[in-house]
Amino acid sequence: MSAGLIALLDDVAAIAKAAAASVDDVAAAAGRASVKATGVVVDDTAVTPQYVTGVTPDREIPIIWRIAKGSLVNKLAIILPVAMLLSQFVPWLLTPILMLGGAFLSYEGAHKVWGAITGHGHEESDDDQGAAADPEQEKKLVSGAIRTDLILSAEIMVISLNEVANESFWKRLAIMIVVALVMTILVYGVVAVLVKADDLGLRITKHNKRSVIGRGLVNGMPYVLEAISVIGTAAMLWVGGHILLDGASKLGFTAPFDLVHAAEHSVETIAPAALAPVLAWLTETLGSAIAGFLVGSVIVGVLALIPHRAPTPETGAETATSEDVASEDAQDASETPATK
Repeated sequence: MSAGLIALLDDVAAIAKAAAASVDDVAAAAGRASVKATGVVVDDTAVTPQYVTGVTPDREIPIIWRIAKGSLVNKLAIILPVAMLLSQFVPWLLTPILMLGGAFLSYEGAHKVWGAITGHGHEESDDDQGAAADPEQEKKLVSGAIRTDLILSAEIMVISLNEVANESFWKRLAIMIVVALVMTILVYGVVAVLVKADDLGLRITKHNKRSVIGRGLVNGMPYVLEAISVIGTAAMLWVGGHILLDGASKLGFTAPFDLVHAAEHSVETIAPAALAPVLAWLTETLGSAIAGFLVGSVIVGVLALIPHRAPTPETGAETATSEDVASEDAQDASETPATK
């Protein structure tokens, strides 16, 4: 009886060890997959704070929480099932889909760069900036943020999935669930900290007006957010360009990828041994960013040539019609000097 119990306990211990090893493998793979999506994560973190600009402080965290829940639904209920089916039955589609995502990232990055150069960057309206004055406006704000998150989350999930494409179906599924949870907590946790940092600074300065930390948070956060935005733009170009170069190479168009790889190898050869890995990585990153900027600029130029539909009264734009002009003329004609 005791021997059988000991054997059973040994089996349970073996199963527990195997399970622990499997969890470790999933966690390690999720970490590797997440690293590849860094550029999109930084951009997501840089984009999200704009949705609480103009919102009263007491509504900032509730709005971020609602967007975070919507982001998790995007990843787990919409993107993950589609991505898993594709990876299982038509894995060859992942590379073209990933390249479309890379093109989108490159376009977004190039659009921001050209907007900064020309001074015609995207200017948000009061509605876009998120001045949620009522529940209906707040609902509209959150819905728009979740739609934007769908694109960024799709990039995160597909990039991550591509890194674990050789794993079994169930292991891929477990890894992607971990990635979805970790990325959502990371992005919106950081956003919450960034958004409330200046409020914390104000609270500190109320108790101690000479507090260096309080004044630093209040005065420094705008610069921090600006820096994150710049880093996010650079990361979009780097990640987008790398995806395009790698995807093109896999599809048989190897020249651009080979050119960047040759430059990376040359720098690694001539650089001091201690600096070689870092300089080689910077060279590859710069080459990918240049490729992303060039492709993105082409897309920006093509889209600029496409005629846009003129605004209509239904879209909320103020357009004067012939009837409006005639009515104004008639009103002016009927006015007497006294009424004027």
